[in-house]
Amino acid sequence: MYTARDMNVDVIVMHGPAGCSFMASRPLENAGVRVVTSSMKDNDLIFGGGDALEKVLRDAKERFQPRTMAVIGTCASTIIGDDIGAVIGRVDMGDTVCFPIDCHGCMDSNTSGAIAALKAGAKAGIIPAEEATRQTELLKAATALEKSRGMAATAYLSPAESPTKLAVCKRIANTLKAGGKVAVVMIAKKELAYRFADMFPAVDEARRKLGGKTFFVANLDAEKGLPRIRGYCRDILSDLSSRGVSIDRIIGGLDEYAVVGERMAEEVRGFAPDLTVLLGICHGYPDIDDDSILITDQPRELRNYLMQGRSAVGEAGSHGMVMGADSIVTLETAQTLRELLRE
Repeated sequence: MYTARDMNVDVIVMHGPAGCSFMASRPLENAGVRVVTSSMKDNDLIFGGGDALEKVLRDAKERFQPRTMAVIGTCASTIIGDDIGAVIGRVDMGDTVCFPIDCHGCMDSNTSGAIAALKAGAKAGIIPAEEATRQTELLKAATALEKSRGMAATAYLSPAESPTKLAVCKRIANTLKAGGKVAVVMIAKKELAYRFADMFPAVDEARRKLGGKTFFVANLDAEKGLPRIRGYCRDILSDLSSRGVSIDRIIGGLDEYAVVGERMAEEVRGFAPDLTVLLGICHGYPDIDDDSILITDQPRELRNYLMQGRSAVGEAGSHGMVMGADSIVTLETAQTLRELLRE
């Protein structure tokens, strides 16, 4: 569903029981995507859900007049063998591009569904075939990264509560006050960049008040990625520019978080910082220095970092804060640094 959103699909139809779309529908609606469901019932599981799907397709077409519509399967519709493509073919969709995405909850890794959506989007002409291929390789790299150094590298991780952010911010402030060099590296994934990017203006403010030097690196290339993702980059860079903050090195797009780490590290090594602050998918950065500060939005990833003896803090609830955002969203760690500067 999120990959369909990133391809700027106007309406997403979930073909399955209403509960299947419950958790995802509200954040997607906040991001401007209409989400409806065929609301399969007991009888549909026996006799097929084609009629229910036809009805919701006609209703969605009339209500929203969308340019594009994606119909996504669920475990229920897949198990009973509903042919979504055939049902779409029975409905007069006019000039709306409506296409099926063969995806369900029993697939292998969580990137498998995203890859299925990309292939379906390319087949329907929503995105170029070359971009679908590129995105597929990036998703495979992301899966490999998580299995080697991320949450999937451990059989089970309990959520962790963040240590105090005050101590982390004092380290940043003290380094700059002593004339030291601080590198801030953001390896963000999709819309979470809206929140992690708040660290750049906060550290820039600290540099202007306390001294020292800073070096900012981020995966905010607005020329790479699916349409909506490129828009995130433009929003953030525009917001930073309005605050008089610039990124020293832009390396890769927001979809390239699994493959940009080494290039970022090479640039940071040239700066030779006294302190490095990593934001987002921190384990995408190779050979993390023991003194580095890691900031993540994932409680289980935080546990992973703490178990490795890292200095890490968590920004819980970030995903809900950034859905539908079009400018930088306040980061708690960044706000703590600002408050420290005003004492």
